[in-house]
Amino acid sequence: MSLVGATGLARLEVMTESFPRQEARTRRFTLGVPRAFRVSPDGSRVTYLRTQGGSDPVTCLWVLDVASGSERLAVNPRTLGEGDEADLPPQERARRERVRESAGGIVAYAADADLTLAVFSWSGRVWAADVTQPDAIPCQVAVTGTALDPRPDPAGKRLAYVSAGALRVTSLSGETGEDQVLADPRGAAGVTFGLAEFIAAEEMDRQRGYWWSPDGSALLVARVDETPVQRWHIADPANPGRPPAVVAYPAAGTPNAAVSLALARLDGSTADAETGGAAFPYLVTAAWADGHDPLVVVQSRDQRTVRLLSVDPGTGRSTVLREDTDPVWVEIVPGVPAWTADGRLIWTADRDGTRRLLAGPPGALKPVTPPGLQVRAVLGVDGDTVLFSASDEPTEIGLWAYGPDGLSRISDGGTIETGARGGGTTVVASRGPDDERASFRVHRDGAVVAELASHAETPALPAPRPLLFSAGPREIRTAVLFPSWYEPGQGKLPVLLDPYGGPHAQRVLKSRASYLNAQWFAEHGFAVVIADGRGTPARGPEWERAVAGDLAGPVLEDQVEALHEAAARYPGLDTGRVAIRGWSFGGFLAALAVLRRPDVFGAAIAGAPVTDWRLYDTHYTERYLGQPDREAEAYERSGLKIYAERVADHRPLMLIHGLADDNVVVAHTLRLSGTLLAAGYPHTVLPLTGITHMASQETVAENMLLLQLDFLRRALGVTAR
Repeated sequence: MSLVGATGLARLEVMTESFPRQEARTRRFTLGVPRAFRVSPDGSRVTYLRTQGGSDPVTCLWVLDVASGSERLAVNPRTLGEGDEADLPPQERARRERVRESAGGIVAYAADADLTLAVFSWSGRVWAADVTQPDAIPCQVAVTGTALDPRPDPAGKRLAYVSAGALRVTSLSGETGEDQVLADPRGAAGVTFGLAEFIAAEEMDRQRGYWWSPDGSALLVARVDETPVQRWHIADPANPGRPPAVVAYPAAGTPNAAVSLALARLDGSTADAETGGAAFPYLVTAAWADGHDPLVVVQSRDQRTVRLLSVDPGTGRSTVLREDTDPVWVEIVPGVPAWTADGRLIWTADRDGTRRLLAGPPGALKPVTPPGLQVRAVLGVDGDTVLFSASDEPTEIGLWAYGPDGLSRISDGGTIETGARGGGTTVVASRGPDDERASFRVHRDGAVVAELASHAETPALPAPRPLLFSAGPREIRTAVLFPSWYEPGQGKLPVLLDPYGGPHAQRVLKSRASYLNAQWFAEHGFAVVIADGRGTPARGPEWERAVAGDLAGPVLEDQVEALHEAAARYPGLDTGRVAIRGWSFGGFLAALAVLRRPDVFGAAIAGAPVTDWRLYDTHYTERYLGQPDREAEAYERSGLKIYAERVADHRPLMLIHGLADDNVVVAHTLRLSGTLLAAGYPHTVLPLTGITHMASQETVAENMLLLQLDFLRRALGVTAR
């Protein structure tokens, strides 16, 4: 085993090439890009976040006046006094890790129902900004302690926030009144009110833990008790005098946090909300719309049953509006449930091999999207119109609307789209295969009335021109990228597979931005192949569930099939020199490839790999593999240990892992390294001091690419260009 220390990274700075440096500095070209759109109910205003430049890491709040088409800077956090992003509260730092937030400044904000007031935290303080007046000055809100997740009530008169595990409410309108505690753990260790637990934030896309009532008189509040959860200790070996961070990590088969709901009223009274108890331990989401009782979605531990509940705000008693079951699992879809203005409930369900949008009275929901159009997420409801994203071709993400006039597509398609809508105004964000950067257009009355600027930098790289095709009988969506300088017949190129390859993520998309890293590797003499095999989204429930009970076999088989199909189509691929790289699930897949199929793969780079699924979290792992004490064989065949012990052909393998990773902890890499060492398998380990699962620190992000390129060249015998 060879060990590359993080201190050695600095020595590579003299070798820095323009693209790795630029990608690191721009946070993978996300700086300067508008995001987090909200549209006022009358359609006259759009608020959003954006940094002021493509390498500026401080995010600001902006407002677009739809009538004039002019945008203005509403809040620049640099004008609010000294701020120290390095001293964030641990809970806020954890939240940013869960949402993969790499920028600073105003990275999140909440607003009142009319979008007249925006509230955000900056450097441990809470600020409120009037977004209707161009010259309005943000006001600091007096809060108790360090405020987390500040949110105004729908009328913009009060502010709720979490401090020291308690949910508190204070005035926003200048009224006198004491900062009020609505839900308090009263010193109970491991208990918080109003925050999302690890599983909700990491796996269920729920980043919040409380919801205001429409009239602002009460809140629906999550109580999280992490006492049952095992404690793991994440040490910093580079600083042995520093105590390890203690995290509550619910690994597969171990206890989860106990999550319950309560109704907390401003008059001081409370009521427990019925959610199904131990039979439904997962709180998926909640919603509380004007004119309706709060809706709550809960899920069973085996994820085969999901219930949609209506909760009586007076008593806390719940009524089951709908129960969905599946023999494998019921998928969570962002954005549902929701209500339209005319009282139709919006939901999704799997019908006819398709994830479809449902609408209608709670007891008579009907599909309103056709078979073959896979619904990805509901993005919002504007009156009687539902805005959602969906795919009829998995390499595209379309923006669709369903309303009184039926179903319609917002734009022409062939791209990757998302958006927001309110008062008849729709923001459409689009990235296409020929687009140098994303476009952000504002539509109203059938016309584009404004376009938001993107300040993202242009990559210092030849434009990626991926060749897309469907491989084999399963029609595996695949992309091949060649160097810009390569001509057919010029000779064979070594091949680099660059997949994610697992659930909930795609790499093969009709967007130029999806292939920047791949093109950089191609420019250095590789043909890069990317494939989305079984388990990846947008191909329908059967495709997603093909990995149930086996997270190794199907995903690896599909990578090999896509490689062989690519080589048959493009004779320039040298299948005698094939490497694979990946991160997270992709890292697992890369290590699996050289350990299980060394006859195909000659080298691998595995970044932050899951190597033993018993060490990964409950909600994700148990969905696919079940309980480890009951499905031991599934865990064995999906892990890497048995292959590491048996493989005879030792291919070059580099393992990369952040020592501060609290999602895929470094124990995964260390245990695999120990098994490889015991088996006499030489390999390289690159530990990243102080780095989490995002690995977004500039110097590290930059030099990791350079180290990987050097490793691949040496492993496959590629001459530097």
